[in-house]
Amino acid sequence: MPDAIEVQRLTGALLAAPSPLAAAISALPATAGLYAWWAPPSVLPSFVGLANSADPAHRLLYLGKATRLRARITSNHSRRSGSSTLRRTLAGLLMPTEGYQTTWTDRVILVPGDEERLTRWMHEHLALTWAEHADPLSVEMELISRLCPPLNVDGAARSAALDAVKQARARYYESAGPRPSE
Repeated sequence: MPDAIEVQRLTGALLAAPSPLAAAISALPATAGLYAWWAPPSVLPSFVGLANSADPAHRLLYLGKATRLRARITSNHSRRSGSSTLRRTLAGLLMPTEGYQTTWTDRVILVPGDEERLTRWMHEHLALTWAEHADPLSVEMELISRLCPPLNVDGAARSAALDAVKQARARYYESAGPRPSE
């Protein structure tokens, strides 16, 4: 069981006013920790997340962990669908409106132009908070349980949002067609 005082500290940091993605990227530490993705209620409106206590114009969408915060956000979440569950989820949710296309490498990824379009979409619509913590895995599930980010699957309670996220992820993978023979 995670230390209650530490969980409270982390919760406070994650519920701080979110930074626009470009500003967050330049401020992220290289250390381990947790991060939370936020968006205005008009973005993905069917996914109702916790209102940010410092900026109620933003709702929580997703919570994750990283052994290196800056690298996780800048290298994975901001660029590559193949190594970001968040990007795959967003792409699957946005496919009907944005028309994203996928292809196979050793895994399903967005085609290069759509990787760039999704990155632009994230910069336009999402914001970020984070909290440094030496062992983020030890507290991640507790924080997901407390904060209920609607785009998380692991640790999430059964709900219509969870079903919709699973359907979006399936749509993402199915959009690439059958896996090519090796």
